[in-house]
Amino acid sequence: MQLYDQQTLKVTNSLTGKKEVFKPIKDGYVGMYVCGPTVYSNVHLGNCRTFMSFDMIFRYLKHLGFKVRYVRNITDAGHLENDADEGEDKIAKKAKLEQIEPMEVVQRYTVDFHETLQKFNLLPPSIEPTATGHIIEQIEIIKSILEKGFAYEVNGSVYFDVVKFNATNDYGKLSGRKLEDMIANTRELTAQDDKRNPQDFALWKKAEPQHIMRWPSPWGDGFPGWHLECTAMSTKYLGETFDIHGGGMDLKFPHHECEIAQAEACNNTSPVNYWLHANMLTLNGKKMSKSTDNNIYPSEIFNGNNTILSKAFSPSVVRFFMMQAHYTSILDLSDEALLASEKGYQKLMEAIKNLESLPTAQNTTNFNVEAWKQECYDAMNDDFNTPILIAKLFDAVKRINLIKDGKETISEADKKKLTNLVASFTFDVLGLEEQQATEGSSNALDGVVNLLINLRNEARANKDFATSDKIRDELLAMGIQLKDGKDGTTFSIN
Repeated sequence: MQLYDQQTLKVTNSLTGKKEVFKPIKDGYVGMYVCGPTVYSNVHLGNCRTFMSFDMIFRYLKHLGFKVRYVRNITDAGHLENDADEGEDKIAKKAKLEQIEPMEVVQRYTVDFHETLQKFNLLPPSIEPTATGHIIEQIEIIKSILEKGFAYEVNGSVYFDVVKFNATNDYGKLSGRKLEDMIANTRELTAQDDKRNPQDFALWKKAEPQHIMRWPSPWGDGFPGWHLECTAMSTKYLGETFDIHGGGMDLKFPHHECEIAQAEACNNTSPVNYWLHANMLTLNGKKMSKSTDNNIYPSEIFNGNNTILSKAFSPSVVRFFMMQAHYTSILDLSDEALLASEKGYQKLMEAIKNLESLPTAQNTTNFNVEAWKQECYDAMNDDFNTPILIAKLFDAVKRINLIKDGKETISEADKKKLTNLVASFTFDVLGLEEQQATEGSSNALDGVVNLLINLRNEARANKDFATSDKIRDELLAMGIQLKDGKDGTTFSIN
């Protein structure tokens, strides 16, 4: 596909806080890096929203005709607890708890990450580098930063000197923080601290005897700093300066701020032209948290095994729900919101199905498809505004239904154009998949399962629990799960 209105695409650049016209470094090509997961546990839904947002951006850039190199890393070492410079490696800690090798932890949760994103229909990135596969590159960057005087070595660890860097650069420009304020609000270092300043961060950490994951370096056995890994992998595959760096809002400080400082200290140039940040996902109006049990994993949404939602929901319904909010806005997940999204998703899929059999009128139409097409592109060119795009798709749904009922007309040429455009925006850009076999998707299946539910209810009323349990268990064995609720029994297909 040829580039469509390349000069009209605008993105919200976190570095400037402004919406700017997107101009790639090289015409027709885009380099994009997104911070991937630290693979020490099952991927949670908030992370899925971030990766889904950048999948949508990846898809739209490709749709416009750009050749995109999309790099999304796997952090498989060096990420300490609480994103700090002291403490235990998250992966090593999990390995000790489960009494397995750290790379077994990495493998298990990398597989879970890939399987979950595949269910959400995310495209794979162009390159998926790992932190442990780029130790040499990280060591070379540290050497360069040391040579330029922006780092220092203490007892086998190497730290970035934030105060010295800030004297000639602007540390905090991405997050809007001032170093003076950070210093004023930070406790003083203790005698045991190796750092010169509390704001300094580790480029390389000495591995204590109990530390499992370690590599040889000019400063002794140790492991890389979390921030350094992304600088090494992004610049290796995209160059010293590239187009887009993405991630969650929670990574803006300190992670992305430190990435900028490292790259500028090493290469004397700003590493990224456009910083894009996806916002957080809340659950029932509150922050997702395991400790308060206000948390849900993707698999629990798909199979319905949770105490938060009334039924199971398909991955495409969840994706449709997430695309209904702008990627920079906070989005609240609730049962009511998913039920509403399921209805909307089914309405859209039904309209797409009806498009095929719409009657046409010779050379006459009530629907200006070309104007509608422009409105769809205007929405997406305005910082990937998927809520407006979806509203435009439902404008088309309304017209499709009017044409189907004989209240409006469409020409054969416009019908073909509309069919291609609706499919392109729905499936290629938003990344939805055609309606899956979930509750309500098949009238015949509905009838059979509802008949069995009624027979089961009769058995329960007669205290014939053996028959009741047999119906439930045999349906479950066929992949049909019954869920009893206050409003009756519903079912989902797993």
